[in-house]
Amino acid sequence: MPRMLDVSEDVRAEIGDEEADRLLAGENAPGSYDCTSCRTPGDSEQERTSTVLFVGEETAVLAFAHASCIPSQVVQVAEEQLRGAVRSITGESPVPPPAHAQAPMHGSAHGSVPGGAHAYPGQPAPAPAPAAESTANAPRSQAVLGVTSGLVLIEDELHPALVVEPTAPIARPGSFGGGDDFLPLLIEQGFLPVSAINEVPRSLPGWSVLLAMGQLHAVLQPGTGGGSPVAWWQAHQPLQVTEGWRSAANKSHTVLVFAAPVGSIGQQPREDLLRDALDKAAANGRLVAAAMPLAGT
Repeated sequence: MPRMLDVSEDVRAEIGDEEADRLLAGENAPGSYDCTSCRTPGDSEQERTSTVLFVGEETAVLAFAHASCIPSQVVQVAEEQLRGAVRSITGESPVPPPAHAQAPMHGSAHGSVPGGAHAYPGQPAPAPAPAAESTANAPRSQAVLGVTSGLVLIEDELHPALVVEPTAPIARPGSFGGGDDFLPLLIEQGFLPVSAINEVPRSLPGWSVLLAMGQLHAVLQPGTGGGSPVAWWQAHQPLQVTEGWRSAANKSHTVLVFAAPVGSIGQQPREDLLRDALDKAAANGRLVAAAMPLAGT
């Protein structure tokens, strides 16, 4: 029976016209599935369903989601994460990796800081990793992007948020002066300075937050030359989020991303303390923010 599937041009280009036509005809697509975004049941015979192709270095997985949750798209992820997804995604359809699929960044599932300075992301308690040059006349140090999730109250409404803070100063590539260019680099990419957290920041085109199997996997930025999105930050291991955070994100389809230089936020054990630290960073001119759509699964 034909399926109510959305197959984007990017997905079709990766899997080929023949495979795409078989999916639309219902030959290789499941009727019922668990949406890989909201994790609730879906039925491709009864409702619009998106095809989402995850591409690693050696593996590709085709997953399904409510079209109302996320659009059909190609998402590049680390090979080790994709192999885990093959074992745990309900309703996936493994397919051979496309010969022309762009491979993700190499290394320990790392991302890059806008402007070309590289940093290697981790969990709120990150492990050491190769990093960006921090100051002039100093040896290279470890710089890790720590990411913490929490709910932020703005205009009497709770919003899902991510707070990004590196563990060392981030210098502009080629810079020989001291200082920290983390915020200027982000502002150049479209993040806006925040002096008070009293309104939702504006959306940043082309950027998105990838939630897969109910866990946080990456923050994506636009690919070069209009290509598929690539990871700006990617977790070494998927980051657990609370049920309340996930529900709020699935409801609004938007995540607020705040970023501050090293030493501005710190590791806060509670959301009220995290909010206090954000307010202080904003008042001190050490906070930028952007709203990003929830993408992937």
